[in-house]
Amino acid sequence: MNSAEKPSNVDSSEIAKFEALASRWWDPESEFKPLHDINPLRANWIDEKAGVAGKKVADIGCGGGLLCEALTQRGAQLTGIDMGEAPLAVARLHQLESGLEIDYRQMTAEQLAELEPESFDVVTCLEMLEHVPDPAAVIQACARLVKPGGHVFFSTINRNPKSYLFAIIGAEYVLNMLPRGTHEYNKFIKPSEMGQWVRAAGMEVEELMGMTYNPLTKRYKLTPHDVQVNYLMRVSKPQ
Repeated sequence: MNSAEKPSNVDSSEIAKFEALASRWWDPESEFKPLHDINPLRANWIDEKAGVAGKKVADIGCGGGLLCEALTQRGAQLTGIDMGEAPLAVARLHQLESGLEIDYRQMTAEQLAELEPESFDVVTCLEMLEHVPDPAAVIQACARLVKPGGHVFFSTINRNPKSYLFAIIGAEYVLNMLPRGTHEYNKFIKPSEMGQWVRAAGMEVEELMGMTYNPLTKRYKLTPHDVQVNYLMRVSKPQ
């Protein structure tokens, strides 16, 4: 696919959800508070596992640039892509404020993989797979983007009764942590499904890490043995 073609692996209704909220992306008390809360956890874990300083990193579905800026502050050279025009505009505005050098582009993972195959030491794709029609195709694109020996990091939400209760009923309707309709249960992804797509793309699963939320302390933490709701997956591309 070249960049002039209309991307097929895009859900316009999902893009519209985040376009409508884009101006509040960097407000830590807005609808994006959960992202602000988990961003240091995710960035530290990625840096710990991949050592991002001095490495080329692509962030797929970067939104307003929270992870891009966090990894750039840790020494990475970031390319952030998203299909939402408004979140990217917010990311570029905040970049002027932060003074960080980040290459933001409006394109899909598939388009970037065609333009720059095997160009990145690390690829991240967090909280994005549950918002596209064909997550397996995004995983394939990430495999094409990363250099042999490189790391890819995914995060998403498991699909089971507990995740429905916590991620939709709890987060969207009871605690009002997220706008209603942010997530659709049938788009949640089981780790077994993710692992199957990763292996089909020629990569290997290295680690599975859960992330839990305590509504009493209002704190998130990484939990290696609890992937029932939110989880991250670290994968590698063989040399």
